[in-house]
Amino acid sequence: MTDTPFAVHSQSRTIALIQRGHAAMTAIPYCLVALIARISMAAVFWRSGQTKLDGWHVSDSAILLFRDEYRLPLIDPTLAACLATFAEHLFPILLVLGLATRFAALALLVMTLVIEVFVYPDAWPTHGTWAACFLILMAQGPGKVSLDHLIAQRWR
Repeated sequence: MTDTPFAVHSQSRTIALIQRGHAAMTAIPYCLVALIARISMAAVFWRSGQTKLDGWHVSDSAILLFRDEYRLPLIDPTLAACLATFAEHLFPILLVLGLATRFAALALLVMTLVIEVFVYPDAWPTHGTWAACFLILMAQGPGKVSLDHLIAQRWR
């Protein structure tokens, strides 16, 4: 059986459509991907940090959460709550600014791994998504829309 002219034409149109779609996706600028990864991950951790505050202090409920639910080994719950709250504010700011991005992404990746291993091991699909964003930022950097990029251009 031979292909009819309609079938051949339909196949070539399908291939052309796939090629155009591929070209459009390839044209997505990395700086957009990085900016979305930086801002979205910053928002996740910033919001978490905000829930641990009572004014300018770590809330009693956050300390109780670390003591009763999180139960991290080898670290006092009060210290863990303070460090986590600080990290959940500092590193998101750095991500949004694109300043020390690879370091901030690494710090939040380590924090994600601690959460996954010791606190919520069944949340691996969510934590895997976070890890992918952080790994992209660590491997490829923050993109052109960042202070890191501006600093690098200045020093070249």
